[in-house]
Amino acid sequence: MTQEELFKKLIAHCKEYGFVFQSSEIYDGLSAVYDYGQNGVELKNNIRQYWWDAMTRLNENIVGLDSAIFMHPDVWVASGHVGAFNDPLIDNKDSKKRYRADVLIEDWMAKQEEKIAKEVTKAQKRFGDSFDEAMFVKTNGRVLEIQAKIDAVRTRMVKALDDSDLPEVKKIIEDCEIVCPISGSRNWTDVRQFNLMFDTKMGSVSDDANTIYLRPETAQGIFVNYLNVQKTGRMKLPFGIAQIGKAFRNEIVARQFIFRMREFEQMEMQFFVRPGEEMKWFEFWKEKRMSWHKAMGLGEEKYRFHEHDKLAHYANAAFDIEFQFPFGFKEVEGIHSRTDFDLGQHQQHSGKKLQYFDPETNENYVPYVVETSIGLDRTFLLLLSSAYNEEKITKEDGSTDERVVLRIPPALAPVKLAVFPLTKKDGLPEKARQIMDDLKIDFKCQYEEKDSIGKRYRRHDAIGTPFCITIDHQSLEDNTVTIRHRDTMEQERVDASRLREIMEEKVSMKNLLRKI
Repeated sequence: MTQEELFKKLIAHCKEYGFVFQSSEIYDGLSAVYDYGQNGVELKNNIRQYWWDAMTRLNENIVGLDSAIFMHPDVWVASGHVGAFNDPLIDNKDSKKRYRADVLIEDWMAKQEEKIAKEVTKAQKRFGDSFDEAMFVKTNGRVLEIQAKIDAVRTRMVKALDDSDLPEVKKIIEDCEIVCPISGSRNWTDVRQFNLMFDTKMGSVSDDANTIYLRPETAQGIFVNYLNVQKTGRMKLPFGIAQIGKAFRNEIVARQFIFRMREFEQMEMQFFVRPGEEMKWFEFWKEKRMSWHKAMGLGEEKYRFHEHDKLAHYANAAFDIEFQFPFGFKEVEGIHSRTDFDLGQHQQHSGKKLQYFDPETNENYVPYVVETSIGLDRTFLLLLSSAYNEEKITKEDGSTDERVVLRIPPALAPVKLAVFPLTKKDGLPEKARQIMDDLKIDFKCQYEEKDSIGKRYRRHDAIGTPFCITIDHQSLEDNTVTIRHRDTMEQERVDASRLREIMEEKVSMKNLLRKI
């Protein structure tokens, strides 16, 4: 099964099992807008809680904020979004499809990197255990030739984007002979800039209404409230402000399911530091955020850092944490050193001082900022991409069966445990209900008595429930129950009185937080 086929199966699975639905589906849907179903919202809430606790509980100098989506329009003038929040747009005249020009070039470079990977794989098979990959990459003529092309194109693209040289961006596309994925042709329009912000009107009379914007990021809400939080919380540098909230971007190319959407959720933390100390904290948060990801146990080899080729106008350093999705390594989180750009801009445009008085140095200054910004929806997708498994099972009689299982970390699973009476009679449902009522206060549980026990197991494998508890006739005699483990399908007999203790140890969020 190819990665593309796997991804299609994952998308279908998300709908079938109540994780993600197309928004307004009964009206043929709304492009790049999605709704989270009953299991999706639980998983999303758990990811959200994991991030929030890691920020605000594990760090005594980080506090929370919830700023409004609507902000004064001058906020976006000061931040540079009105004048510079643009993507380079290009259309294919034959397919009538629209693309981000820089993404087309980046996809071309990714294909060249795949060619290098194939050369490495062939050499590994040829030389076996004696193969030295690092030496091969440095010396092989074919690899060096491909890498030189990648480096040359990257250099041209970065310079063209920095200079806003749109004809040069188109020339790169032409020189690389990049074709439209739909039509297969190279019949391109000129490249032009496209502002990504949604605008609307605020006011009771349309003629007098002011144009305002749906926020394209949550960070500005933190910056304009920085002084409020600092003074009311008596915060001393360094300190951080964390926020989770919706953001909106009129994406040119909204694709890859929930990876790139027009309405999405960000989890951001802005960390305010003394000027000159920003790089120390930048390195600190790079490693700290990577450890947050790795604590989920999805495989360290699936993550990597990527240094930005082109820095945003506000940054003096920027790295992405990328994850290996079925469609390749893509950005999940950004760590940026934003300097004093944002606070400086808002101080200039608002006319209000946003300086910090440092009692240790007896100075007033505008703090520098280190940002960590992670997409909640993308984290949701990486979890499901990593968790989705199709397995063949050999039964006791020698026959084979298949199951789809989501190996979601237990602390993040939408349903922590399911409670099953073996049958619908003989007092088993009553005993199961008693156990269910006892546990549901502490854990997200589901009770099921429909279908065979095997079918119930399969349903909960498919939504990622880590533990199923079965109540049978022996349970009525000695108060023991069977716990079935999702990942191994092993079963253990325990006393029902120990269930809360056992489950607390296995599904607690503390297990993840301790690993960071």
